[in-house]
Amino acid sequence: MPAPGPLRSLLADTTPLQHPHFRRLWTANIVTVIGAQLNIIVVPAQIYAITGSSAYVGLAGAFGLVPLVVFGLYGGALSDHMDRTKLLRITTTGMILTAVAFWAQAASGLDNVWLLLTVFAVQQAFFAVNQPNRTAVIARIVPVGSIGAATSLNMTVTQAGAVIGPVIGGLLIPVTGFAWLYLIDAVCLLSTLWAVLKLPALPPSTASLTATSAASPAASGASADFVPGSVKAGRPGFRSVIEGFVYLAAMPLLLMSFLLDIIAMTFGMPRALIPEISAVNFGEQGEGGLFYALLYAAMPAGAVLGGVFSGAVTRARRQGLGIVISVLCWGAAVTVMGLAVTAADGRAGVWAWVAVISFLLGGVADMFSTVQRNAMLQESADDRMRGRLQGVFLVVVAGGPRLADILHGWAGARIGAGPATAAGGVLVILGVVAAVAAVPSFLRYIPARFTVTERS
Repeated sequence: MPAPGPLRSLLADTTPLQHPHFRRLWTANIVTVIGAQLNIIVVPAQIYAITGSSAYVGLAGAFGLVPLVVFGLYGGALSDHMDRTKLLRITTTGMILTAVAFWAQAASGLDNVWLLLTVFAVQQAFFAVNQPNRTAVIARIVPVGSIGAATSLNMTVTQAGAVIGPVIGGLLIPVTGFAWLYLIDAVCLLSTLWAVLKLPALPPSTASLTATSAASPAASGASADFVPGSVKAGRPGFRSVIEGFVYLAAMPLLLMSFLLDIIAMTFGMPRALIPEISAVNFGEQGEGGLFYALLYAAMPAGAVLGGVFSGAVTRARRQGLGIVISVLCWGAAVTVMGLAVTAADGRAGVWAWVAVISFLLGGVADMFSTVQRNAMLQESADDRMRGRLQGVFLVVVAGGPRLADILHGWAGARIGAGPATAAGGVLVILGVVAAVAAVPSFLRYIPARFTVTERS
């Protein structure tokens, strides 16, 4: 094979698609994510249509956060103790049923925000068990060296769906209403169920704990006194969840990566304000609209762009420094977005486009950060703990935005969507600077695969 040229080295690494099980899941996900993103945009739109309040849209964050934390952590434990294929089949079926429930409540015309929030909470419970398990499966169906590339490919597809879904949803909500879009989500999920049914059995690993972190503490951020096997796998439950935290506690630099994501998403994710930005700051009439769709699509569009050109990121040696730079860029992009929203003053003019472009650039930065953090986690974890660590990762990655929904919804209702967004971006930058000042060694983090190569 010829040596890759400069451009090729920047493009996404597609070698994981050579593995049939991963390729099948990845292909099915192309369909599923479109429906999932329709659901993501329709739920807040329906809540805002029923209540006319960003505070209620933000309340959805609380209804999603509780099941996400509880079932995310427990789901990670289940993933380490039962056949991962079987668990995927159960949770995928549950997600299909909740999509049907969304359709039923919308089609009935009840307009009951509490019923809608309850269905949302149940959906998040199934998602919280499904996602860490699905991510943990990657390391069983692709080689270790391809985990980062596989993560980037998955995220690129997910974010591509997050571009198409909001554009379709934002434009179709005024035409079709909510019910039909929920039904499309249910149908799209059938593709993932098909791919999951094709997976082989993936029973729990019986190998002893030999985490990369234990073998190379300096590279992975594990504490020097961590001993392989000191965490024993028991039955799934509260004790099993605690064992995952004990294992994670021996990896302080991995904890730092989680903290940076919490800072970025909790303070810097203004998605709960998008309905208000569209209606108040950009003056769009009715439910949905062009900029409503574009704002939901902007961040994932940036993530797709970042995924396409993620080759250099997945091969990066200074991973800790890369994560810090990515999160700082995210904070700066959100700050500019908030200032543009404030300047728009009720008109969808040039400032609206500045806000959209800023959010798009933020999506590029967030993609780079997420790929590096996920690769850091997958490569440094033993398979017997991978599910539990992915459960914690899910709580951080998905829980941060739900906390942001609550905080931004509350702040937006009091000081306006623009100032709330800009203030959040500034807090991201300040939070990252403070975290790095407290743990400067994170800037020197290098993946173990590089240190092993250098020693050899």
